[in-house]
Amino acid sequence: MSKQEALELGEEKNKDIVLIAPQAKPPVAKLIQISKHKYQQQQKKQEEKRSAKKTDIKELRLSPFIAEGDLQSRIDRVREFLEAGFKVRLHVRFKGRQITKKEFGQEVLTKITDAVSDIGQIEIEPKMQGKMMSCQLMPNPKKS
Repeated sequence: MSKQEALELGEEKNKDIVLIAPQAKPPVAKLIQISKHKYQQQQKKQEEKRSAKKTDIKELRLSPFIAEGDLQSRIDRVREFLEAGFKVRLHVRFKGRQITKKEFGQEVLTKITDAVSDIGQIEIEPKMQGKMMSCQLMPNPKKS
């Protein structure tokens, strides 16, 4: 229909004319209420935000002089978190004079990262932050 006919029809139905595809031959327009259309767009954006996956970070605290059995249980826990798709932050806390033996903390983090290297990779390298050594692991990207 012609532009004039469309304008008259829109006025008659109390709706707005919106160009959908201006490049098409002939151009495509739609009769809608702009306020309703904007509201629907806003609802669509909110729904997309809700459905977007949040990346939670799980944290585990360790000691530089951790027993082998305790270390193995922490490795199993890290494995569970990585398989569930969470990122894992590991903290080795040094107390008192333990701070002079930073290499033991580094060794603990290395053992854990080597044990879970098949399902996770290091995102943030181990570094000292005050009296804590921290590193972060993330799950390996899924191959499609």
